[in-house]
Amino acid sequence: MSQQPKIYIAGHRGMVGAALMRQLQMTMPTHQLITRTHAELELTDSAAVHAFFANERPTQVYLSAARVGGIWANNTYPAEFIYDNLMIAGNVIHAAWQFGVERLLFLGSSCIYPRLAPQPIPESALLTGVLEPTNEPYAIAKIAGIKLCESFNRQYGTDFRCVMPTNLYGPCDNFHSEHSHVIPALLRKFHDAKVTNQPSVSVWGNGNAYREFLYVDDLAAACVFVMNIDQALYHSHTQPQLRHINVGSGIEITIHALAELMQTVTGYTGRFHFDTDKPDGTPRKLLDVNCLAQLGWWATTSLTSGLHQTYAWFLANQTTLRR
Repeated sequence: MSQQPKIYIAGHRGMVGAALMRQLQMTMPTHQLITRTHAELELTDSAAVHAFFANERPTQVYLSAARVGGIWANNTYPAEFIYDNLMIAGNVIHAAWQFGVERLLFLGSSCIYPRLAPQPIPESALLTGVLEPTNEPYAIAKIAGIKLCESFNRQYGTDFRCVMPTNLYGPCDNFHSEHSHVIPALLRKFHDAKVTNQPSVSVWGNGNAYREFLYVDDLAAACVFVMNIDQALYHSHTQPQLRHINVGSGIEITIHALAELMQTVTGYTGRFHFDTDKPDGTPRKLLDVNCLAQLGWWATTSLTSGLHQTYAWFLANQTTLRR
């Protein structure tokens, strides 16, 4: 690899991309980091992506750009979720091969696995069953990104890697009241209820679903770790056509327990109730993180600590966040 990589972070303003920027600036301060806002570079535009790579010639790429959202957003905009994410993955991965990128890291999602996958979910569960219907279009696009990386590796000998994060949260998350994932959605609900003295908060589903959560700065550290390990070591811990690696905390919690924790973190003293007319999503989704542990990486941020840090960031930035 190059002595001083020229690193492109696709999606640097998103939660994951911003965490990657923090991690890279802290651990690799001499490396050149390249970024483009959505207004400056539309990643669904193949010609624009081609021109960008031709001009900048990055040596490494972290592909964290994506259209993301919670259950409501995925159910409401399935066409945008599958199209935009397919185009982003296809354009960036193809251009990375075309312009000789030495190493690329594609960020997928744990929703690539079947709805009723064995728990904890091993990397080998990919394409072994039916996906969760509420986010199937997004999952299909992420699976396509994985297979694009694998296919270019097989045919052209590229070094494109994939990590599959569990449910993420942290600074720069999307706290929109309708488009966000469970932690930012609950945090905003409980905070708003506290400041407006609402007697109760409604939580989607029945509260019995289990989820695993990972603080986004832990994910960023894992990504940089995976990107920079030796290729032979990476291959020795993965299988041909199953080169992706799970990234998670290895700890799960019910949505009911999460709501109780969110009450404590936000200081909300009212009640909460469950709206069973709303979907629960996958009943349980815990990743098997043994592969990454064997390579030498573990998450270090507890859920309680991560939530307090996330709420502090929210309080400091709430005036600029979309509702």
